[in-house]
Amino acid sequence: MTVDLSAADVVTKLEVVLPASVIESSGNMIVVNDKFLFLVASFLKTAPGLDFNYLNYITAVDYQIYIEVIYNFVSLEHNHGLIVKTRLTDRDKPELPSLVSLWKGADLQEREIYDLYGISFTGHPNLKRIFLWEGFQGYPLRKDYKQ
Repeated sequence: MTVDLSAADVVTKLEVVLPASVIESSGNMIVVNDKFLFLVASFLKTAPGLDFNYLNYITAVDYQIYIEVIYNFVSLEHNHGLIVKTRLTDRDKPELPSLVSLWKGADLQEREIYDLYGISFTGHPNLKRIFLWEGFQGYPLRKDYKQ
């Protein structure tokens, strides 16, 4: 079982390298500006003492005023974990950078989120529907989806 890493400790390190990248934090969770997501993720993976070498999962939640994408990172070396969230307010064209180049495990999870929420992951090597057929209209896990 992993130990939760203090978000305050991570934010302190992030603010030195990427000022204004963190919007809020508490416990073992940080919310980052979507424009900084790839840089923050890259820092978390490579920074000594953090070494988040495993992406446990990615998921999304639609809160109607924004769609939140949640990442659970784990360091197998240090046995600690951290939750990173980012919020997208553009419902017409939600977009985030792909993390596949950092963690291959992001591949299918980003495709699932694309398929069910309509979030495009720029730089993804094979972003296409994974559950629903091509030509399916809408994104069934969004609150504004009409059956």
